[in-house]
Amino acid sequence: MTNDSLTEEEVILRDTVRLLADRELAPRAAEYDRGERFPAENVAAMSALGLFGLTIDPEFGGSGGTTRQLAIVSEELSRGCAATGTVYGAHLSLCTRYIDRFGNADQRARYVPQLATGKHIGAFALTEADAGSDAAAIKTLVRDSGDGYSITGTKQFITNGAEAHTFVVMATRDPALGAKGIETFIVERDYPGITVTDQHGKMGIRASSTCDVRFEDVQVPPENRIGGPGEGFGMTMQVLDAGRVVIAAQGVGIAEAALEASISYAKERKTFGRPIADRQAIRWMIADSATQVEAARQLTYRAADLQDAGEPFATMASMAKLFSSRAAVECADRAVQIHGGAGYFAPTTVERLYRDAKITEIYEGTSEIQRMVIARRVLGD
Repeated sequence: MTNDSLTEEEVILRDTVRLLADRELAPRAAEYDRGERFPAENVAAMSALGLFGLTIDPEFGGSGGTTRQLAIVSEELSRGCAATGTVYGAHLSLCTRYIDRFGNADQRARYVPQLATGKHIGAFALTEADAGSDAAAIKTLVRDSGDGYSITGTKQFITNGAEAHTFVVMATRDPALGAKGIETFIVERDYPGITVTDQHGKMGIRASSTCDVRFEDVQVPPENRIGGPGEGFGMTMQVLDAGRVVIAAQGVGIAEAALEASISYAKERKTFGRPIADRQAIRWMIADSATQVEAARQLTYRAADLQDAGEPFATMASMAKLFSSRAAVECADRAVQIHGGAGYFAPTTVERLYRDAKITEIYEGTSEIQRMVIARRVLGD
């Protein structure tokens, strides 16, 4: 669908990434999903287009750009292959942007150029078995060790964990300190003491790796701490706020793919001698999906615009993620219903979209967490 609010530059970016999604990502999506195989070819294609450098400081190998442009890219990638959109978001939004935003000049010079070109893959290691929505409850410990640090603990559900060279890792001095004890570190995959274990059996986004990452007395040099003592939690929350814009855009992309599949099938499938697109029930479902896609997109762009303007955007980002993730789930559900029995079987596109959509309501802050954030703002707590 078109969007008249886009600038000429944004239209060119959207059309370029859409062409990639249509020609390469979408045709490979079912195979990647079926084999739970990392989309290496897609990563190479994104790297060739310079997409990993978007919003990153050109001084450190990035291409600059806006959060709104990042949202456009995330939408189009996820429209073609949601798992590829997940790989992209975790790498760029959570890992690379963390270092680019909060790292010192030396850290940025050492790590960002390799990440911004896609030569190295990045991961964000926050979640643990008992620390998801309550991010301050992490138990991975850091202690001073010689002239550096030692990290011990296990992270769970880490996207890109199997392929990552560079991890942004949150650890605590003492779990009893809560948010005040958390610090952030850059950890390289080849540091001794790191064990990565693939987690299989995901319902959706199966082509993105999701891993347990265990750190056992991993020695980290002193120059690899980002920020100072006790600053890790605040930086991480800011990164997650920004990441919600990217996930909202992913929801828009999944919802749009479901809408497009619904329209195409409704026009070609006939019952009682007429296309089902002529049936009022089908038309209303398509109308509802089209409305949700556009509303979700505008909420997402509004959150991105606020961030680009340097204005408070966290509440709007939560609104965008809450609404867009629900739109993705409901549009995918309608698409399966419109396809009938055919939509229930793989490799029908809508069957995969139905499975892929659900995670957008869970990761980077569940829908319940988004409602808490929004309610605090609305009620003035």
